[in-house]
Amino acid sequence: MAGIGFELRKILKGDTLAGAARAYAYAGLISSGPLILSILGILIIGLMSVGYTIPRYAIVQFQVSVTYLIACSLIVTGPLQLSFTRFISDRLFEKRDDLVLSTYNGVVLLSSAASGLVGLLAVGLAFRGEPLAYRMLMVAGGVVISNIWVAVIFLSSVKQYRQILFVFVLGYACTVVFSLLLNRQGISGLLGGFVAGHVVLLAGLSGLIYRNYRSPRFISFEMLDRRFAYPSLALVGLCFNVGVWLDKFMFWYAPSTGAQVIGPLHASVIYDIPVFMAYICVMPGMAAFLVRIEADFVEYYDAFYEAVRRGATLRHINDMRDMMVTSVRAGLFEIVKIQTVVLLFVAVFGPRLLQALHISTLYMPLLLIDVIAASLQILLLGILNVLFYLDERRVVLRICVAFVALNGTLTAITLWMAPDYYGYGFALTLLILVAVSVLALDRIFGRLEYETYMLRN
Repeated sequence: MAGIGFELRKILKGDTLAGAARAYAYAGLISSGPLILSILGILIIGLMSVGYTIPRYAIVQFQVSVTYLIACSLIVTGPLQLSFTRFISDRLFEKRDDLVLSTYNGVVLLSSAASGLVGLLAVGLAFRGEPLAYRMLMVAGGVVISNIWVAVIFLSSVKQYRQILFVFVLGYACTVVFSLLLNRQGISGLLGGFVAGHVVLLAGLSGLIYRNYRSPRFISFEMLDRRFAYPSLALVGLCFNVGVWLDKFMFWYAPSTGAQVIGPLHASVIYDIPVFMAYICVMPGMAAFLVRIEADFVEYYDAFYEAVRRGATLRHINDMRDMMVTSVRAGLFEIVKIQTVVLLFVAVFGPRLLQALHISTLYMPLLLIDVIAASLQILLLGILNVLFYLDERRVVLRICVAFVALNGTLTAITLWMAPDYYGYGFALTLLILVAVSVLALDRIFGRLEYETYMLRN
């Protein structure tokens, strides 16, 4: 979301209650809008197809298939996401805008090849008993969604967030309409509508990129040059996405919690519903994260390095460093406050919400721990974002490797224990990582002037 801080600071400049409300609403829509739209779209497709889709279990198969497409596409494109974000950011800083469009075309080609190869291998080896149309749509869906993640990366440099959100609304509206028109064809119709809607979404995102950039070359692979290689960022992208999804996969395929849905794809009713609801509850925290970290922190971050570049006094440089630290603390504390309020609302009204959705209130303890885990994940994202600004790639990589190891180990332990402990593995993993990350960030801020002057000049 590079650059959104500029937009938020414009809104907050008036220092009014209405301006603050607008900033938080804007940040919430930008940070969580696509997530909420995708969740709502899939839910609407399922609810409105109940009376028409034959057989009815095709709806569950469709929703599970889409979940796997999203999870696997994030993992496959994880090594591309951060490394190419850094490449584009560096080229824009160098005023080499002509490389953006040609690089986008090159990355799309790489993403399509990687996701297409993985998809073909998967359907060829594990989905042999499923209809050909379903298998081909799974491959096509994986390629399209992978390219959507790539397009969003490049659009972070455009800073036209309202247009991006509009394209997402249009894309998911088409997804719902197409799926409902084809739902009588069962799983293939639902999935076909989903893929067609996402093709519209990808076309809209690509159109924004083509409208804002020009290039004398159609395609460029300059980002693969060793001078611009960021292997640590590639590993961070891979490990973080694996860490986020690892506990879900373990619950899906554990004999005591998972069940086969279609082909090799499993799901866990016990685990999936609370996790799904918990991630909806983090929208306020995401808004606070963007407003306080991307607006307040970035302002003092820029002031600190500007003071270093123009040779300001040591006192002024230290003051800017202290303001950075203060803004980070305030931002993280605000996320904690907001998500605590959300947690209290869930604790009070959660049972009624579950009953309204015809879900057993026995899910309540797991829902609460999942809301805590999702809130901790927002805190971790905020800290990692600051570490990226400070170019502490190795620290972030160690945290993400620990994310995979801890989540896998602690989730395995909770699966072995009683159901009362389900979800605690993911939550405890994030609690440990947040604590370690805060200590690492505090140490880095303590030696920031030394590293700025002595190690990078």
